[in-house]
Amino acid sequence: MIDRRSLLANGALLSGALFAPRMAWASAPTERRLVFVIQRGAADGLATLAPTGDPAYAALRGELVDIGGGIKLDGMFTLHPALAQLASRYQAGEALFVHATASPYRDRSHFDGQNVLETGGKLPYDRDDGWMNRLIGLLPNSDAKALALSPAIPTALRGPASVSSYAPTNLPEASSEFLQRVGRLYAEDPQLHGLWSEAVQTRAMASLQGDDNGRGAAAAGKLAASLMTGPEGARLVMVESNGWDTHANQRGRLANQLGGLDAMLAALRDGLGPAWADTLVIVATEFGRTAAVNGTGGTDHGTGGLALLLGGTVKGGRVLADWPGLGPSALYEGRDLRPTTPLNRVLAGALAGHFGLDPVRAASTLFPGGTGKPLEGLIRT
Repeated sequence: MIDRRSLLANGALLSGALFAPRMAWASAPTERRLVFVIQRGAADGLATLAPTGDPAYAALRGELVDIGGGIKLDGMFTLHPALAQLASRYQAGEALFVHATASPYRDRSHFDGQNVLETGGKLPYDRDDGWMNRLIGLLPNSDAKALALSPAIPTALRGPASVSSYAPTNLPEASSEFLQRVGRLYAEDPQLHGLWSEAVQTRAMASLQGDDNGRGAAAAGKLAASLMTGPEGARLVMVESNGWDTHANQRGRLANQLGGLDAMLAALRDGLGPAWADTLVIVATEFGRTAAVNGTGGTDHGTGGLALLLGGTVKGGRVLADWPGLGPSALYEGRDLRPTTPLNRVLAGALAGHFGLDPVRAASTLFPGGTGKPLEGLIRT
């Protein structure tokens, strides 16, 4: 049975087809924009930004150590060759890598690790809301409404702030006449009329992105940019990127994943145009992977990982790492990159700087699981 509310709930699903990365976003009364990209599956930071200057790296990585064409960022780190466009942002001072970082989570369950990363809590499932939803409440004049572009609203955006959604599907395109009829049906309903109007407006904004309706990495970046442009555009967006769990045949699979990420971020930057100057992109994963290659040409669940800050407000062009080393005695539990920089300190410092928030208040509100002092100097002032 389809009633009016279920129809409205699906009203945002009227356009296009599913794309690979999934997104969620929120509007807020600010010109500053935030994009949070979560790499679901535990991306391998030791391959993405390889510590080729560490004397133990080559022996640990074996067949995975060959990243011909990699881009040397400094005397220690080499960026994967699939990230060429991101390297250009690094050279432009708009990309900051944070290595050997991790959330408070120290076990190796994808679901639990993602929950801690998204909620900002200390333990899995100790909170029901996410740090992005709580961030809306810290922004000025915050009657902000949140909007999710995914079949389900991701944990990071769940909470008391209002959230609606847009999700491209494979359903046939709805006609303008049909949409107008539904609009008239809701015209006298004080709650549904507003929700329907938002859904139709979002659909119109998404249609501006043109080709492929967000399928594929570059198209998804272009779609996200179209939904963040203009006074009615979203200001907080979350992109869910899947497929980073590389237990086998990692070399080719990871290259494809990183190439897609590179294309999506470049399309996002190009699509935002002048608004890129007010944009912060955060790329993070639930945990890193084992330091040593396994028997199937891949790596297993680990601990310390890599995060990326990118955008026009980022004080980039550097790698931030209290590097612990990869020698046997330096590894966490004898197998993983030891985390030395709490990820929540990075996120709290970056978000406070980007939105002009009090760092202490931002840290305690967004990451009640504990951050320590938020890191300073991540954002241009």
